Amino acid sequence: MASVMAATPVTVAGAHVGTSGFAYPSWRGEFYPTGARPEDFLRLYADRLPSVELNVTGYRLPSEGQFERWAGTVPDGFTFAVKMTRGALRRLDVFEERVRRLGDRLGVVRLVVEGPRDEGLLALLLGSIGGDMRLALDLRDPSWEGVDVAPAVRVGDSPRDSSFRYVRFREPPWDDAALGRIAAELRPSLAAGVDVFAYFRHEDEPRAPAAAQRLLGLLAE
Repeated sequence: MASVMAATPVTVAGAHVGTSGFAYPSWRGEFYPTGARPEDFLRLYADRLPSVELNVTGYRLPSEGQFERWAGTVPDGFTFAVKMTRGALRRLDVFEERVRRLGDRLGVVRLVVEGPRDEGLLALLLGSIGGDMRLALDLRDPSWEGVDVAPAVRVGDSPRDSSFRYVRFREPPWDDAALGRIAAELRPSLAAGVDVFAYFRHEDEPRAPAAAQRLLGLLAE
């Protein structure tokens, strides 16, 4: 795969496109410079892509200081999608207080729900999370089919009357034909003023950031 280091950053209004995570030493030499230090990965990433999905937050909730450092490392307009821990459901006030340290860099909060339909869980989330915080629910049990989660959105859906949608691409490789189909699917949402948060699954090889950059290029055409 050709190096993406020389690629010119592309900005498309409303397109928050990136990868699941950024802290991958194996991306050195193609996406990151060969000698890049881990502490510089996020800054280098943000020079090339406008958004990232934080998966580390799905395992533990970082300190307020860590969220502030992340926010201070990236430029204006960059956004983070924060994965919520299931443990955070016990202290949603603490979770919200910490992630809000990202300020205007906070794009979306994503919660994975593996279990069956639970109206109590849905009521807790929608009643406790601040109304200005975008929430994407990754509902993986079939029993959730057809459940109205507004004002949250379901990951993968193209909801009506929502200001945003959230999509994840998990099956590499992504050739130009596949990326062309993705771009065609996303353009109507962007044209309608809907923010699109779209993330490619990381691998040891930096194919995910290359795909994200190529998708942005297609959306800009």
